[in-house]
Amino acid sequence: MFPLEIPPDWSASREELRVAMARAGWRPDLVADAELALLELFVNAWRHGGSPAPMVVIVVLDGVLRVSVSDASPALPVQRDGSAGPDPYALSGRGLCLVRSLTNRFGADPRERGKSVWFELDSAA
Repeated sequence: MFPLEIPPDWSASREELRVAMARAGWRPDLVADAELALLELFVNAWRHGGSPAPMVVIVVLDGVLRVSVSDASPALPVQRDGSAGPDPYALSGRGLCLVRSLTNRFGADPRERGKSVWFELDSAA
């Protein structure tokens, strides 16, 4: 049996993302992709980064959306390598593959305290 883990509320970050993308005239399918990528990074920051409330920064500039999620852990994420993709029976390990498939670019940057994991999405995608 799995322990009950309740992630922090990400609804404010999700709403800010929707508002920023709507104001910039983004297509609904790209908004949905960005929401899913944000959720993945947010939950990873909470679960693996040890942050009870990950910090989210959302920027839309010149047709590019950049979302950064920061946590307190200095450990940079590692995408699991497998020629056939992630183990279909594993309980985790698909997050970065998902983010990569939904966005145009993603990465991670060390910070003075912890790290920031980010993705970018182009409006013309």
